[in-house]
Amino acid sequence: MSTPDLAPRRTFSGIVAVWVLAAVAGVLIGLLAPAHWRAQWISVALGGCLIVSFAVQLWYGRSQAFIQRMAISSLGAAVVLGLITAGFALAAVVSG
Repeated sequence: MSTPDLAPRRTFSGIVAVWVLAAVAGVLIGLLAPAHWRAQWISVALGGCLIVSFAVQLWYGRSQAFIQRMAISSLGAAVVLGLITAGFALAAVVSG
């Protein structure tokens, strides 16, 4: 029989860690990838963030609100990558 944790781990830090990973991956892709390959690499980064999000949420070992935490992590990573991609696209349009 398992006993409940008296002080369960905080789950918000795992969500933010996935967002930070998405931001770092987006900036690295924007700086290192050629312009015509960025969209493909961004989708690969989003898939990687989804896998990392799943691993982080499983590592916490809490079944309560698992789907919500996965959704927040994944949607947040998609928004972060989308904003970074939009920023690099706007910079490419402005620079000519």
